[in-house]
Amino acid sequence: MSTNTLKLLDIVALTIYLPEYNLLRGQVGTIVEILADGAAFEVEFSDACGGLRLRNGQTYESVGLRPEQIMILHFEPASPSSVPEMVTA
Repeated sequence: MSTNTLKLLDIVALTIYLPEYNLLRGQVGTIVEILADGAAFEVEFSDACGGLRLRNGQTYESVGLRPEQIMILHFEPASPSSVPEMVTA
């Protein structure tokens, strides 16, 4: 789906736990580099949130991640045409 295409400066959350980097599942970061033609992304994690400086705005980790390790965060309602149809079992 094109609305979920990851791109530069997207705000994303980890879908996995990365103990070797002290990053929890759900930790929020920003895509700062597209690697391997979109097969991976450099994600920067900092102590700033949504443009508001909560601390010093310092980067505490920068990690190369695959698309399945992150999910894009949406801050606006989806348009009715972009909402996938609900599947029931």
